[in-house]
Amino acid sequence: MEIIKSHRELKVYQLAFSNAMKICSVSKSFPKEETYSLTDQIRRSSRSVCSNIAEAFRRRKYPKSFSSKLNESEAEAAETQNWLDFALECNYISIETHELIDKEYENIIGMLVNMQRHADKWGI
Repeated sequence: MEIIKSHRELKVYQLAFSNAMKICSVSKSFPKEETYSLTDQIRRSSRSVCSNIAEAFRRRKYPKSFSSKLNESEAEAAETQNWLDFALECNYISIETHELIDKEYENIIGMLVNMQRHADKWGI
């Protein structure tokens, strides 16, 4: 079994980071009037998924703290899905883009839930 030395090696982090970059890219086409609302919110929440995973990885010697940070990441992923729904309903993104990114967040959430269920296995 290979030892993971950095949060950057975690598949869930890589997926979350990739999705945050996709959101950054698609949100560039959002209307100017959304700059300080939807655009900022969806970018913030998508990036927060990654940052909470990174923090959780460094807190794994404390299983409750580790699990708590993963739970925050899960909540930020769900918030990002909420903003995606608004972007779709406002016709800022296509149905295909929404389905692709939303499905990837469902996968990320599943991975985070699984990590929380087995927090003891991540301890150092």
